[in-house]
Amino acid sequence: MLQKINEFVDYLTNVKKASTNTIASYRHDLNKLYNYLNSIDVTDVKKVTGTNLNSYVLQIEKQGMSTATVSRNIASIKAFFIFLLRKGDITEDPSEVLKPPKIEKKAPVILTTEEVNLLLEQPGGKTPKDIRDKAMLELLYATGIRVSELINLRMKDVNLSLDYIQCKDSNKDRVIPFTKETKQALEDYINNAREALCNGDQDYLFTNCQGSPMTRQGFWKIIKYYSGKAGIKKDITPHTIRHSFAMHLVNNGADLKAVQEMLGHSDISTTQIYVKANANSKLKEVYEKAHPRAKV
Repeated sequence: MLQKINEFVDYLTNVKKASTNTIASYRHDLNKLYNYLNSIDVTDVKKVTGTNLNSYVLQIEKQGMSTATVSRNIASIKAFFIFLLRKGDITEDPSEVLKPPKIEKKAPVILTTEEVNLLLEQPGGKTPKDIRDKAMLELLYATGIRVSELINLRMKDVNLSLDYIQCKDSNKDRVIPFTKETKQALEDYINNAREALCNGDQDYLFTNCQGSPMTRQGFWKIIKYYSGKAGIKKDITPHTIRHSFAMHLVNNGADLKAVQEMLGHSDISTTQIYVKANANSKLKEVYEKAHPRAKV
């Protein structure tokens, strides 16, 4: 079965051109399934049954995994067995019996414009690291790109003369403009700090202090440090900045289709969460102003 998992990973890598994070998630989920099936002496993919898979899902649910994680595991299993079915390695899909648990969609954490400004003001020093951090935070909020896209930007992806970046994801390339403040922060970083950090050996726009490509965890720590320094009580992640970017655009009347394109959402229904969140926020505001006992 391990060989079949490796074939599936090769397919994701070379045919589907999936992202590194996606491939790592599939591999991790399927290796866990393999270990479980091995423990019950099921080692041939042709002998895997729906009962086996249901038992596995029940086991990971009992381990306390979140609904989202269970859902992701089921999606990985289904994708794997559909792949085997299409290849002719199996004649029936045992994963058809699996039903993903219902996930309660929580409203995204959104920063106010005041909180964003406070966060962006924190890296105000003149060291190469401070200048880099300022440029990264400014660019993240100005464009709403994903953290994986931010850390994978190359120098050639930045157009300082026309004020935009070219961002590549699994679906298509997209062009996203940025603000004058962001341009200033990027110019300061590229001209005065980047060489000191990367020693000119990296094509990546941003590197860590050792000159290696920045990691997701590394940037997550940067966000946590500056949000703590700013005294912001909300639980901020890099994705919070992305949510805030989109929400602030919608609040200020941006066309939803344009927001969808900038975020790189394949389905506009994903982008519509910001419209709903905005409507709920305005409804609450109206209620608190109008209801005589709302502030009692």
